[in-house]
Amino acid sequence: MLNIRPIGYIVGILIVILGVSMILPLLIDIYFKDEHWKIFGYSSFITITSGALLIFSCSNSFPTNFSIQQTFLLTVSIWLILPIFGSIPFIIGWSNASFVDGFFESMSGLTTTGATVFSVLETFPEGLLFWRGLLQWFGGIGIIVVAVIFLPLLRVGGMQIFQLDSFNNFGQALPKAREIAQSVFFVYLGLTVFAVLAYLASGLRLFDAVVHSMTTISTGGFSNYDDSFAHFPISTEYLCVFFMIASSLPFIRYVQLTSGNFKATFFDSQVRAFLIILISITVILFSWLMFQQTHSIEYALRKTLFNGVSIITGTGYSSDNYMLWGSFPISIFFVIGLIGGCAGSTTCSIKVFRFQILFSAIGSQIKQMHFPSAVVATRYEGKRVSVDIVSSVIAFFILFFASLFLIALALSATGLDFVTAISGAVSTLANIGPGLGERIGPIGNYAELNNVAKLILIFSMFVGRLELMVVYVLFTLTFWRG
Repeated sequence: MLNIRPIGYIVGILIVILGVSMILPLLIDIYFKDEHWKIFGYSSFITITSGALLIFSCSNSFPTNFSIQQTFLLTVSIWLILPIFGSIPFIIGWSNASFVDGFFESMSGLTTTGATVFSVLETFPEGLLFWRGLLQWFGGIGIIVVAVIFLPLLRVGGMQIFQLDSFNNFGQALPKAREIAQSVFFVYLGLTVFAVLAYLASGLRLFDAVVHSMTTISTGGFSNYDDSFAHFPISTEYLCVFFMIASSLPFIRYVQLTSGNFKATFFDSQVRAFLIILISITVILFSWLMFQQTHSIEYALRKTLFNGVSIITGTGYSSDNYMLWGSFPISIFFVIGLIGGCAGSTTCSIKVFRFQILFSAIGSQIKQMHFPSAVVATRYEGKRVSVDIVSSVIAFFILFFASLFLIALALSATGLDFVTAISGAVSTLANIGPGLGERIGPIGNYAELNNVAKLILIFSMFVGRLELMVVYVLFTLTFWRG
């Protein structure tokens, strides 16, 4: 029988940590002389007490070695339970949100989706804005650890290709999982601090610099302003592009880079492919704006670079209403949102390496048709890819697009128009944030959607962030019988 008490013990610890972290926005509200600090006091007490009770009830089951079943259930429990407690400041706080809206905002934060149900953000208490950013920052580091440590072990969507004992480390031995997690955290923290300093230098006030550094490095996309980065100086857009790209690269490569292994980053085929895609998309969109609309070269380059990088990385910031650019750029944005960044980064969606393996498998199949007697192997980074990895990647693609179809269909059944339904499904399943159209596009939000649609989108964000199979496996009888 599956023992869930060790899972409850760890989840309880994380709930307590989340409750303690609520003290930070509490202090910020006190600094800005806002009475909203009391809400974070109540929220912190409720959260810490709940977590402590869970720890106490499971204290005789201190976790040592987790089974595969327990690891699956732990991962799902973390991303399902923490957003509930993270929603408390929204529900009882200044925004006076309903449970669905509060849960939506919290889930969007911890999954680094960046979809929001709030508007007129400029009027929000600073503590609540900081809390939104902090949720995304926690979600970013959390998913990196899951992607680097857990998903390869769980063999989800081909992620087993990045198992630490077989990962291509370019001649340098990788440390143990715990040491890697610690190193990744310090890299993540260092990038965040670097972003804060850069944003300050570009003219942002300290509070905006801190919040936007957290939501940039996590590729989350929450902003303190309704018009997102259009509110900031031009130089800030360019800086943001740099940090969005930096956060879309495998963080384990940064760990190797800090120890002097430069080959690990610069010869990673996933990194090269990702950068080539970014350059190609920017050139295409830039050419379109220059020939189809009247813009200066600098403006066209900046807007296409910023918004293109924002969508493909799943950050979800906007600096312009790209719905006015024409149908072709909108189609481009729709497609690139399905690509995502590199595995082991804070980005979401399908990921570049899966496209590389898929195209390699297709190429191998075509060669096999031309030369039936030849032995043709699917390869990634020059190495032969096993059949189980190829099958896992193909299964992920099928499951992703089947989920996308069903979610869009369910959203349409709630009364949403086609564009809102399909783009909402893509934006949440790929954890991008803004969708297309007037309602949930770059100048809109998800506030006007009905509660049923919001619950569907919450589920979409949840399964998309956890690479689908981690969640879906819990709905099989085999999982519970094992």
